[in-house]
Amino acid sequence: MPTPSVKCLRDAIISSLRKQGYSVSNGVVRLPRDASKDDYRTLNQMAVRKKIEKSGPGVRRYEDKFLVKYIANGWEVEPKEITPKLVLVQPDSEHELLFRYACLHWSIPVSAGYGRRLRFLVVDESNGKLIGLFGLGDPVFAMGARDRWIGWDKEAKADRLYHVMDAYALGAVPPYSFLLGGKLVAMLVCSNEVRKAFRRKYQGHKTLIREQTRPPYLVLVTTTSALGRSSIYNRLRVNGQRYWVSLGFTQGSGEFHFANGVYDLMRYYVEAYCEPTAKHQAWGDGFRNRREVVRKCLSSLGLSADLIYHGIRRELFAAPLGRETLRFLRGEVQRPCFYDWPLSRLFEIFADRWLLGRAERMPQYREYSREQYRLWPRRG
Repeated sequence: MPTPSVKCLRDAIISSLRKQGYSVSNGVVRLPRDASKDDYRTLNQMAVRKKIEKSGPGVRRYEDKFLVKYIANGWEVEPKEITPKLVLVQPDSEHELLFRYACLHWSIPVSAGYGRRLRFLVVDESNGKLIGLFGLGDPVFAMGARDRWIGWDKEAKADRLYHVMDAYALGAVPPYSFLLGGKLVAMLVCSNEVRKAFRRKYQGHKTLIREQTRPPYLVLVTTTSALGRSSIYNRLRVNGQRYWVSLGFTQGSGEFHFANGVYDLMRYYVEAYCEPTAKHQAWGDGFRNRREVVRKCLSSLGLSADLIYHGIRRELFAAPLGRETLRFLRGEVQRPCFYDWPLSRLFEIFADRWLLGRAERMPQYREYSREQYRLWPRRG
């Protein structure tokens, strides 16, 4: 792809934002007035379509072969027989393709996560079908609401951010989503099994920047809602302990609104004309992430840095995994005193409080056909 000219790229960026429904004036991006969740979904549609288009060559041929077969028909789901199991996704596997395929159905484009990654499928052992998934990656370093809630100073954060992961993808697929399966997935993120998987993977590893070996404790998971305020994380408690805490809302910045094709042009331009500003040689000599690419590009083109604010403020949540999580992260104690939350117990709580009642009140889930889940028309 040839490197675009300054004028062509400036025009493409402004045109792309307006096609998504934004108004752009004096370098400021504005959402439609009184925007609803449906408006937010519409704003994301171009980026989601682009993601599907780019993923097609690597995923489409497997949809008929096996991917759609992991999706249950409604009549195949018997609520009293559901038996969730966590499957750790391995690179270059059938499960990795399934993870990518399911993420293409999200209402917002799902990133691949940053740095360290742990990806899980939640599978129903009673029928072999997919309930949902979640992916954990490195958290962003600067997140004011999280840092104020923890009570971090600069040194403590630099030393202990290692023990935090961010759920960059989290949700259920139909028909389990009709049975509040998203709540189940949110609960299982906090299970003993996830902490143990983190420990097994990072036991004895040295950190990239400080080259230190730390106790492989996963003590806090954060996540942000997809579209403003979220109900998935409401009223999730174990033995009276609330474990997804709302910390407020993000500022509404990011790069998803450039992910509809124009980002590729921005990246080509930046690689040709801009210098990366990685702060440590261990990161390599390229650009750190997509956000740095966008910022560099906007600055070089003479466009306002405010264009990075898409305006969709997402609710930020945190799940402490131990009684002493906050004190541990501040460096005041050496052990987080983990909660004992086995997957089996978390599912019992979910089934008693939400699943069985929902299935009785809303039996329409049985009418769901996995053919509705297809991204591409059936061939032949």
